[in-house]
Amino acid sequence: MADRGASARSLPKDWPAHPDPFLALNRMGSFDWDLDTGQFHMDAQAHMIFDVSPDDYDGRPESLVTRVPSDEARRLDLLVAQSIKDGSENYGAYFRVRRRDGTLRWTHTQGYIRRDHKGRARRIIGIIRDATQELSDSRAHAEQVGQDEALRRQTNVVESTTAALADARTVRDVIDVLKNSHGLIHLGAASLVVGLVEAGRIRLVAEGPEGSFVPGTRVEEPYPMSEVVRTLSPRFIESSEEFAEQYPVLWPHLTDLSVTSAAYLPLVVQGRPIGAMGLLYDDRHGFTAEERNVLVALGGCIAQSLQRAMFYEQDKDLAQGLQQAMLPRSIPSVTGADIAVRYRSAALGRDIGGDWYDLIPLPGGRVGAVIGDVQGHDTHAAAVMGQLRIVLRAYAAEGHTPATVMARASVFLKELDTDRFATCLYAEADLSTGVVQLVRAGHPDPFLRLADGGCRRLPVEGGLPLGLSADFDSLEYPVTTVELDAGQTLLLCTDGMIEHPGSDLDDGIEAVRTLVGSGPLDVRDLADELIDAAEARGGDDDVAVLLLQRRGRAARSGSRLQQQVGPADPEALTEARRTIRAAVRAWGVGERSYEIELVADELITNVLMHTEGPAIVTLRVLAGHDRRLRIEVEDTSSALPRRREAGVSGVSGRGLLLVDRLTDVWGVEARGGGKVVWCEFMVPRRG
Repeated sequence: MADRGASARSLPKDWPAHPDPFLALNRMGSFDWDLDTGQFHMDAQAHMIFDVSPDDYDGRPESLVTRVPSDEARRLDLLVAQSIKDGSENYGAYFRVRRRDGTLRWTHTQGYIRRDHKGRARRIIGIIRDATQELSDSRAHAEQVGQDEALRRQTNVVESTTAALADARTVRDVIDVLKNSHGLIHLGAASLVVGLVEAGRIRLVAEGPEGSFVPGTRVEEPYPMSEVVRTLSPRFIESSEEFAEQYPVLWPHLTDLSVTSAAYLPLVVQGRPIGAMGLLYDDRHGFTAEERNVLVALGGCIAQSLQRAMFYEQDKDLAQGLQQAMLPRSIPSVTGADIAVRYRSAALGRDIGGDWYDLIPLPGGRVGAVIGDVQGHDTHAAAVMGQLRIVLRAYAAEGHTPATVMARASVFLKELDTDRFATCLYAEADLSTGVVQLVRAGHPDPFLRLADGGCRRLPVEGGLPLGLSADFDSLEYPVTTVELDAGQTLLLCTDGMIEHPGSDLDDGIEAVRTLVGSGPLDVRDLADELIDAAEARGGDDDVAVLLLQRRGRAARSGSRLQQQVGPADPEALTEARRTIRAAVRAWGVGERSYEIELVADELITNVLMHTEGPAIVTLRVLAGHDRRLRIEVEDTSSALPRRREAGVSGVSGRGLLLVDRLTDVWGVEARGGGKVVWCEFMVPRRG
């Protein structure tokens, strides 16, 4: 039968050709029911229990109808169907089998449902045994009509414990189920001890009263837990005298506990011992056959649950290690800003998310802030996340515009040949001017916290998520430009911060806005408060937050931009043009933005054409009686610019003419060994 991934991970490849020694030892048969093909395979012992010949059995469960009375068959079918429907991992039931000579014999079965990654039931494996000896005719009749409460109670212990174990994720969860009032007390035990086999030793994960165990027990040592691990057989100790005689090394540690009997069970999975469980009693002597059978059955259920929990914890460690390796180990310090990042894992074992954050230092005092989320909650999502984080960082560091960074990342994700897409928000901030350019790919909008308190959501026009935009050939990502004043804070977060079960999306946005608006001023404290709120709310999604707060107080002269453009550096000139365009539009200069961009470009080009050094361009908004935007372009040449007529067909000579016609005032100032050409524009005040 083909391996179905996690659903078949704990099964031997040759099941059931070689049944577990533990099953054979207890005269239990095994079966393997493939729900896709309908084949119901049984081993030799199971054939004997159903009294069918292997040569006469065709592998179909319908062929057993002559062996199971119709009312019993209907009850079993309903039990199995309900267990599959409600997501149970196992079921158990007593029923009768009619042998070929017409006699009825009581039988017990325990089935374990294996599901694929989508939760669909694919396979049922289990055990079956003849229970006639343990159930006399009177007990069988009493159980059938509900009159034998003692047997019903013991059966219910196994069933209720098994049902509770289905929700246990970790080893600690399994132990908690065993110790609660529905398990240990109903079994009548006063104390429980559970140990797991690790490197030839038994590590205790559930400890009884002080003195009831010896730490560091080795498998070969003369202790009852060691013995059941070595022999794979349960050990029932029926009196204190027997305990003292059989285990003289351990008994002195138990004399103060009033132990009158004990049951030690091997925890066996696939014929391999993974641990042992001990039940200590202080008010009973001996065990009936029914009690022994219940405890043995319970041990099998507990072993399966512990194995599953151990796999879960291993997966959790693997997933968390992978995710931590993919996220940045530290956030670089950025001049002009305070940064805080936090990450909260939903802690669902391998069900981790692909949430990530990053901070990218860029030339010219700029910084790129990234937040994103890869579809899915598994190690593959984490791996894709790590690759996306790396390429986004690389594209941004190469000097591409935010829209280009996002488009290239989308193409990269498509070329990974994965079925995942990712949402992302990229913000590129010039901390000297406060100009922030935002690009959104299917991700939640950011939030802006004001310097004097309060918070609002920043609507950012967006494109399709990464991967999907490349699939649909829609790689044009619009850019939204905002101005981040000194003291203001930009918050980027993943959807786990906003969305949670049972709440409307608008309610989630409002909750974050209120929390940020009234939270601490320090971004680190605010980040802690956001994660604490997410932790208190719970949920099954990861949460990542990134806060960027521009330092300082708002300058009276308004916004400022400064950038250097080197000679023979077309990329620097392109970058300067892009930055100037973004800045003047963010500052709200109205209809004069085109004139300002044109004059700034002309002054920079003059320096690059007529001098041998770089051009240092500075833009600032002057807030006085009138609001003015001032441009200064500094170079290393002392030669003053002069106006000249370009002629009808001339291609140059119009630069200063444009400056003179478009600006309100301009001039030239000597500065050191060079000069500054400056000009000013009257611009409207911001509302």
